[in-house]
Amino acid sequence: MGILAGIHPVREALVSGQALDRVLVARGAGGARIQEIVDLCRERSVPVRFEERKALDRVAGSASHQGVVALGASARYADAGIFEKARMLVVLDGIEDPHNLGAIIRTAHAAGVDAVVVPERRAAGLTDTVAKAAAGALAHMPVVRAGNISRTLEALKERGYWIYGLDERGAELYDQVEYAAPAALVLGAEGKGLHEHVRKHCDFLVRIPLSGKISSLNVSVAAGIALFAWKRSRETAAR
Repeated sequence: MGILAGIHPVREALVSGQALDRVLVARGAGGARIQEIVDLCRERSVPVRFEERKALDRVAGSASHQGVVALGASARYADAGIFEKARMLVVLDGIEDPHNLGAIIRTAHAAGVDAVVVPERRAAGLTDTVAKAAAGALAHMPVVRAGNISRTLEALKERGYWIYGLDERGAELYDQVEYAAPAALVLGAEGKGLHEHVRKHCDFLVRIPLSGKISSLNVSVAAGIALFAWKRSRETAAR
């Protein structure tokens, strides 16, 4: 399911339990039917965004959306209860490119990661583009949506997780740090890296040393390098 426009289609999707990434409501739109949709979204933990009507026109491809547009998700988000038994999580600090998100999900599954955590706001959701980039991995990799990444990291630390942030200013090399368990690897947004408040929640900041004149890697490439270093360290420890 891609994009749904109009009060009735969006309401029916919510009532039937279809997977929705988010619902957009035009600013100023009101009435009992709009409020019912907002209430249903809150009951089903579907994010609601209040946007200008022109933004909804662009998403829906027309102006006949009655002030409501829903973006479908290609998979359901997993419950945070998976954190109780996970050994490695990948936490994404605002990945906006759906191709990068799909590639990270695919790599995380190949490396043996237990779940990927994405923020609710200002980040790519589980769209069809993500599913295609993940090349089937989305069917096997749980993705948990978090309201706030910093608070999620705090909660993980309370559960005994060690937090490793991938950062070009990191003090330790990605392939020389000793990964404890359970662990979470935090990756920053494209071109921005880790937000400062997220960086402060990391127990270790690790970096990938680079040659040449390019100062950074594509985030999905960096994820693959770091995750397979973690995989090798885990296998070495098991032997």
